[in-house]
Amino acid sequence: MNVIQFFLNLLSDPRGAIAGWIISLGAVWVYTPLFFIVFIETGLVFFPFLPGDSLLFAAGVFSADGGGLNIWATLIVFYVAAILGNTSNYWIARFFGARIIDSGKIKALTPERMAKLDHFFAKYGGLTIVITRFMPFFRTFAPFIAGTGHMNFGKFTLFNAIGGISWVSLFVLVGYFFGGIPFVQDHFEVIVLGIVAVSVAPAFIGAVKAAMSSKKGDKTKNAKHAK
Repeated sequence: MNVIQFFLNLLSDPRGAIAGWIISLGAVWVYTPLFFIVFIETGLVFFPFLPGDSLLFAAGVFSADGGGLNIWATLIVFYVAAILGNTSNYWIARFFGARIIDSGKIKALTPERMAKLDHFFAKYGGLTIVITRFMPFFRTFAPFIAGTGHMNFGKFTLFNAIGGISWVSLFVLVGYFFGGIPFVQDHFEVIVLGIVAVSVAPAFIGAVKAAMSSKKGDKTKNAKHAK
């Protein structure tokens, strides 16, 4: 129950979680939970629900002067966590991917999501690893799908580094430069929800389009059968 509460608190109030870690762990060890949360979200296909964008933004806010974190340390820790996380996910898929998918234990690995990522890889190739960095859930599954045979490791590593550095830099630096604005401080929770909404929007729009296309296809088939 404590573990569930921990994740709920983290999802709802990343700023409060980081503030608590700064107080309880100190200026050095506070980077440990920050590292592991990003690493686990990107590195283990079982945890796509962990906060990524909002955590990076909140850490950027605390990296401004007097916030308790150092901007360079924050960036480097998150760079390493993001890149190593995807790398771990890739190799887990290489060795255990088919077994994990066939087990059906990961409900989030739906045929629809798998098909959408297959489409992304077919259309954009390595850029899929970069693009999905900015899409919650899909950023957890993309390296897993890449590891099941869609991409060689050298190519994956290149796009993994580009995507990880771009993703971390964007959200941390936005928090760093704009987090101290009074309006942002006063409406932090709403802004975090907005960040999540914007991040999820492409996946949601894609799912709606796919559903509409599927319905149109079914209607066309039914019309042909009727004739």
